[in-house]
Amino acid sequence: MKTDFVLTLIHRPEMAPEYAQKITQSGKKDELGDDSLLDESLQIFLFQQETAHKNGLKTTIEMTYASLFSDEVVGLAKEHHEKYGDEIALTLLGLPCPQFEEKYKTKDFCIWMFSNEDKMAIVDDCFEFFKRRFGFYPASTGSYYLDAFTINYIKEKYPMVKCAVATCFEEGVKAYHTTNNSWYTFMDGGPWAPWIPSKVNSAMPASDKSDDSGIVAIPHLSRDPMACFDGNGSNFGTHPQNVLRGMIYEDNELPYFFNLVDMFIQQGKYNDGHAYNMMFVGPGWLNKLGRWEAPYELLKKSYEDALAYYGKLKKEGRLRDMTMEEYADYYRAEHPDYNTPEVALWQDILYGSQKQYLWYYDPFLRCCLDFNQGGAMIDLRNYAAKLDIPVGIGTGNAYNASYPYIIQANYRAGYFTHYAGQGTLKSCRIKYGNEIADLALVRTMATYSKVDGNTVATTDPFEIKFSAGSLKMQSRFTFIKGEGKIIFERIILENPNNLEVEIEDYLVGTYGKEEYSLDMTGITLGIDGASKVEIPYLYKNRKLEGKNGISYAKVPQIDTYIEVGGDDTAPVAEEGIAFSPMFGLIAKKKCSKGVLKSWLKLRKGN
Repeated sequence: MKTDFVLTLIHRPEMAPEYAQKITQSGKKDELGDDSLLDESLQIFLFQQETAHKNGLKTTIEMTYASLFSDEVVGLAKEHHEKYGDEIALTLLGLPCPQFEEKYKTKDFCIWMFSNEDKMAIVDDCFEFFKRRFGFYPASTGSYYLDAFTINYIKEKYPMVKCAVATCFEEGVKAYHTTNNSWYTFMDGGPWAPWIPSKVNSAMPASDKSDDSGIVAIPHLSRDPMACFDGNGSNFGTHPQNVLRGMIYEDNELPYFFNLVDMFIQQGKYNDGHAYNMMFVGPGWLNKLGRWEAPYELLKKSYEDALAYYGKLKKEGRLRDMTMEEYADYYRAEHPDYNTPEVALWQDILYGSQKQYLWYYDPFLRCCLDFNQGGAMIDLRNYAAKLDIPVGIGTGNAYNASYPYIIQANYRAGYFTHYAGQGTLKSCRIKYGNEIADLALVRTMATYSKVDGNTVATTDPFEIKFSAGSLKMQSRFTFIKGEGKIIFERIILENPNNLEVEIEDYLVGTYGKEEYSLDMTGITLGIDGASKVEIPYLYKNRKLEGKNGISYAKVPQIDTYIEVGGDDTAPVAEEGIAFSPMFGLIAKKKCSKGVLKSWLKLRKGN
């Protein structure tokens, strides 16, 4: 299958560069309206544009509010649109400037954090100002994050908008801690690749035409979905200056950046031949005084090297560069089915280990499997719940736009915990007598396939050892398209000693957005088979067991119903304690050959 690899290259002229209000190395304070700062920012923007055009790449020029006041920048944008085919768009980043601060009497700058009234006023201000400067409304816009309210308002008032930068993958608690608890951009739980946002919550893909917000969304940078999940995502993306900030370079060379681009190309194998990259760098990142520990010369070289690589790929016929508006049309044409999933089978390209993740999302769920832990599920979000999470001043939720998790092995522990209490995980235990082997301790790799339109990941065979003998096994994971259901198969390939083992496919879950436990009161646990039994969650460590049927949890806090069942399996539901505020759902059976086939299904709670 030939991969169609698309690049969207975005530049934003910042007449008030990001992070500009600071004390410089010379002791002088940069001011937003300082003439020398504006001139430097303009020269860096020109350098970025020239570098792109020199490598045969078109750009999307996202005008900031501040840049709309500059006749020179407006003129340059018009010239480059005519000469190179660059798109002129509007970003809702770059709001801070003397004019904005005077008009709105604030130093806030994240559009999603404003009140709904201010969001509408700012959108109208920016769009109408853009129209006065260029004679037309933009077809593309964006921010670090755009909430559903803002997207819906933009699309209603400015229906010509087709595309928007709408989220930054896994920017939240980890990025917050890395900035000494000072960077309040919480938006975990959304897509890492382009999607059509739901009208209800922009973090979720739309489920059908009635749920379609009317735009195609792209991520703010293409992030490494392994390094980003495990560590601070702000260091691991297709942003050469971010890579420098992460100190992922040697002798002024950035091989990780090129490996990251190549790994994104590979994802076309798992997505019907479609692969995507986004690069978005403002002038502030190429500061003449240097940035982080890197001097300007290295910042400049890293940018030139990155665009030269994209230019080389284009000349070889391995890359197509598109503006945001062009990509929106392309995406719509290539993704007519709302239930088409996005898949990433990702290798470790940072440390060179054999670690491998599989990421999956569709309109029903988002999850991640870690094959360094036997295919254990380390992240799970229920998109089927369609959670409406207003964000901004006046909503009671000023800044946290994250979509809640059921499983998050970094925030709420996974298999490896300090205490005997389990962390959130979906894995499998094999029991023989008093001996227990958890597949989370198995190191394996997986291969991808498509079966009857469903996404399938199959592990390499692995060995489970007991004192009386060993078994050769394999796991298979099938994501059922359009159902919010995952099938787990634990296959006994060889059992030379004919050991009868008990296989337990289990889920340990909870809910939240950050690391801290929230109140579990109100959750209901149950089993349903020959009889139905339910208990309210009271932190009493109780267990429900049946001979057949399903186990389930109702989590009203996130409007979620979680079901675990299987073929000829016994259900178990387990309540946690205050020190281990989780719940367990299990499907188990005894066997010496064949397969334990179980499933996990998510739906809206009510």
